[in-house]
Amino acid sequence: MNNHYYVYILTNQRHTVLYTGVTSNLIGRIWEHKYKTGKVSYFTKKYNVNELIYYDLYYSVHDAIAREKQIKSWSRKRKIDLIYKDNPNWEDLYIKMID
Repeated sequence: MNNHYYVYILTNQRHTVLYTGVTSNLIGRIWEHKYKTGKVSYFTKKYNVNELIYYDLYYSVHDAIAREKQIKSWSRKRKIDLIYKDNPNWEDLYIKMID
């Protein structure tokens, strides 16, 4: 079986909150965040975190979880630097994925 795992970062409209997660179904998971369905966390509902601004692909669930933990341990500045490297305008990448 060829599984893919994604580490992703979401933000809210004002970019005041960063949320890091891991999933095997990126489009489906972001859809849940955007439309507040399924298993979205209280945190993402409360702060309206639903814009995909960064993601990375992994072929091992263990590597993806390790990377998620690593990013979660970083300072806000370091996370922002990572986002700016690939997405300097903080565009919602989910929109591009579904077009």
